[in-house]
Amino acid sequence: MKEMPDILWLEEIRKEDIPAVGGKGASLGEMSAIGLPVPRAFVVTSYAFRQFLVEAGLDKTIFADLAEVDVDNSVDLEKAATRAKDAVMKARIPALLKKKIKSAYEEMEDSRMVVAVRSSATAEDLPDASFAGQQETYLNVKGEKNLLFAIQKCWASLYGARAIYYRAKQGFDHQSVNIAVVIQQLVFSEKAGVMFTSHPVTGEQQSIIEGSWGLGEAVVSGSVSPDKYVFDQKSEKVVDRLIANKRYQIISSGENGTKTVEVRKDIQDAPLLTDDEVRKLAAFGKVAETHYGVPQDVEWGIVGDNIYILQSRPITTIRASAQATPPAETGTEKILLQGQGASPGIASGKVVIVRDVKDTGIVKDGDIMVTQMTNPDMVPAMRKVAAIVTDEGGMTCHAAIVSRELGTPAVVGTKTGTQVLRNGQTVTVDGEKGLIYEGALTISREKTRAVESIAAPVITATSVKVNVSMPEAAARAAATGADGVGLLRIEHLILGLNKTPGWFIANNREEEFIQELYRGIKTVLDAFYGKPVWVRTLDAPTDEFRNMAGGETEPIEHNPMLGWRGIRRDLQSADQFRLQVEAFKRLWEQGYDNLGIMFPMVSHPQEFIRAREMMKQWGVDVDNATLGVMIEIPSSAILIQDFINAGIRFASFGTNDLIQYTLAIDRNNQHVAGMYQPKHPAVLALIDSAIQCCRENGVEVSICGQAGSEPPMVKWLVEHGITSVSANIDAIAKIRETVARTEKQILLESARSRNA
Repeated sequence: MKEMPDILWLEEIRKEDIPAVGGKGASLGEMSAIGLPVPRAFVVTSYAFRQFLVEAGLDKTIFADLAEVDVDNSVDLEKAATRAKDAVMKARIPALLKKKIKSAYEEMEDSRMVVAVRSSATAEDLPDASFAGQQETYLNVKGEKNLLFAIQKCWASLYGARAIYYRAKQGFDHQSVNIAVVIQQLVFSEKAGVMFTSHPVTGEQQSIIEGSWGLGEAVVSGSVSPDKYVFDQKSEKVVDRLIANKRYQIISSGENGTKTVEVRKDIQDAPLLTDDEVRKLAAFGKVAETHYGVPQDVEWGIVGDNIYILQSRPITTIRASAQATPPAETGTEKILLQGQGASPGIASGKVVIVRDVKDTGIVKDGDIMVTQMTNPDMVPAMRKVAAIVTDEGGMTCHAAIVSRELGTPAVVGTKTGTQVLRNGQTVTVDGEKGLIYEGALTISREKTRAVESIAAPVITATSVKVNVSMPEAAARAAATGADGVGLLRIEHLILGLNKTPGWFIANNREEEFIQELYRGIKTVLDAFYGKPVWVRTLDAPTDEFRNMAGGETEPIEHNPMLGWRGIRRDLQSADQFRLQVEAFKRLWEQGYDNLGIMFPMVSHPQEFIRAREMMKQWGVDVDNATLGVMIEIPSSAILIQDFINAGIRFASFGTNDLIQYTLAIDRNNQHVAGMYQPKHPAVLALIDSAIQCCRENGVEVSICGQAGSEPPMVKWLVEHGITSVSANIDAIAKIRETVARTEKQILLESARSRNA
C-alpha cells in the first residue's frame, strides 16, 4: 500500500482517497469541498490501522488463526472471531498514533467535544454500491479515553463472524482487508432523517425526505415510522406529505452512547418539517446530486435554524426499465381519505360497501370495494374490483397481500372508510400514496404508459422465490423470473368454492374437492417447470369457514388466529388432511418432483412426525417426498434442531405470524400496528439462530412472510446466511436487486480492501 498520513482532515480529502479513508470518509471530504454544511471531522486512515496491526504483531497471529478456521462450523467461526476481536482490543495503540489522534481531537475544539466515531470501509458508498459494511458506529463519544476505545472497537469490528465468513467463502485474503475511522462532531439533532435526491426506484425528479425527532439513527435503523415529504423539483413545491405518529426518539444518553425516549405528546403527531425546511434540504440534495452526477441518498440533521448534511452516498436502486405508479393529477381534487398505500396503482370506480361476505354478491367488475377488512372468502369479489379500501390493517393484512398479488390498487387502515364513503359514490384510489380522491381523476395517457420490460433475471447465490395464492396469478408470478415458489397458499383454492372441506366430505363429493386442489396446484407447477414449488397445507382459521356452506358446525373461538388452524387441525381432522394428501400424491405420481409440502402452525416436532406417518399410511413415499415446516411460532424456531432430526427437508419463516406471536401484537389491529416490529431484537434472535442451525445441517431455510418483501429485512437475512427468500409478486424485482446488491457489496468490500 502507498504510504499515507495517519490523520487526514475533511478539507484534505477527495473522492480519490477511498483507499486511505474509505467510502464514508471520501464522501464527507468531497461534500465539504463543494460547500455543503458538513460537521467538522478528521479520519484515522487505513494506513494507521495497518501500522497498529504490524506494531502489535497481530498481522501474523490473527491472520494465521483465521487461515485455519472452518467457517462452515459456526462454533469454530464464533470462537475465531472472538479471539481476533479480543486480540485487537487488548493490543496497545502505538504511542505516536495515540498522540496524533489526541492532538486532532483537541484541534476540533477541545477535549470535551462530543463526536460520532464511524467505521469507513474501503468498499462502501461507491457509485455501484451503497453498502455500509459490517463494521460499527459509536455515537455520543466524549473525552480522549472514550474516543480511543471507540476507535479500537471499530477496528475490532472488522473481524466479526459474518465478515470473516464472507471473505473466506469468496477466497479473499484476510490480510488484504483495511478500515479507516471517521471522527466527526456529533450534531445533537432536534430532528433528522434521510433524503433521496431523486425517486429511489424510478429516478423521477422528486426529492423524497423522511425524518423524525431526535438523532437520525432512529430513521436510518428503521426503529420509528417517520414523516414523509415529497418535493417536486420542477414545480419546486411539496406535493405530498405523510405525518406519522412519532412516539419515540433517540437522543444522547449523557456521558456516552444514546438512549430511546418518548417524544412529548404535544408533538408526536405534529409535522416535523416546514415547507421551507423541505425546500432547503432538497436544494442541498440537488447540489450533491449535481456534483456526483448521480442521485444521492443523504443523511441530514437540523438544530434550530441550522441544517447539517451528515452523509451522502449513491442510490443504487433506480431502474431504467420501469416507471413509478403515475400520480393522480393534484390541485383542486378533494382528498376524502388517507390510509396506508398497500398495493400500488391508481383506479377509479363506484364504491361498494361490503359489510360481510353476503354483500360480495353485489360487487361488479370495476367497482371499488370498501370494507372493514377482507377475508379469504371475499377473494372472488376481490378479483373483480378495480381497487380495495379497508378500515383496518397494515402492510401484512389479508387485503394488502392479496391486492399486491392481483396487481389491484389498495389502501388499508383508513379507519373510517366504510363510514365516510357512500355506496355508488365515484372515487379514485391511489394505492401508492394511500389516498382516496373524490370523483374520477384525469390521468394523462403519457403518465400511465408504464414500461414493463422483463429483463433476464440477475443470478444470485441466494434464491429469490415468489409467493402465490391463486392459480390465475401463476403466469404473472413466473414472468418475474423467480427461482420458484416459496409459498403457495391453497386456502383460496378451497375458500373460493364457498364450501368447507367438511361439506364435501359430508356430501360424498370428496373427488370434486381433490380435483379442485389438483388442478390449481398443477397450474402453478406447470408455470414453474423445473423449479421448486412449496405448497402450504390448509391454514384457514375457523372464522373464515363460518360463512361458507358447512360452516355452521365450525366452533366459535375467541381468537381464531391462535386456535384450530394449520397442522393442528389437520391432525385432528384426518379426512380433511387425507383429501389434501391425495391431491399431492397424484401430482407426485404424475412426475411433479418439484412439489414440496409445507406444514403450517407447527409447534413441536411430534406434529411433523405424525403428519409424515399419516401421509405414509395413505401411500406417499415419504422418504423421497420434500416435506418442510413453517417457522411461525417461537417454539418451532427454538426447537429447529429437533425438527431437523425429525427429517424436515426445508423450513420457511412465516414472519407475519412469528412477529405477532413473539411480541403479542395483533398484526391486523391498527391500534397497535405501530408496535409491530419485524426487526425487533427478539424476532431477529429467533430467526438468526434458526438460520445458523439449518445451515449447519444442510437444510434449506427461507422466508415467505411480508418481511421477505422488504429490502432492509432481506439485506439483513442475506447477511445472516439465509438460503432463499420468497417475496410478493410485485416485490420480486426490488428484492432480487437487494439480494444481488448485498452479495455484490460483500464482494466489493473484500476486493477493494485487498487491492488498496
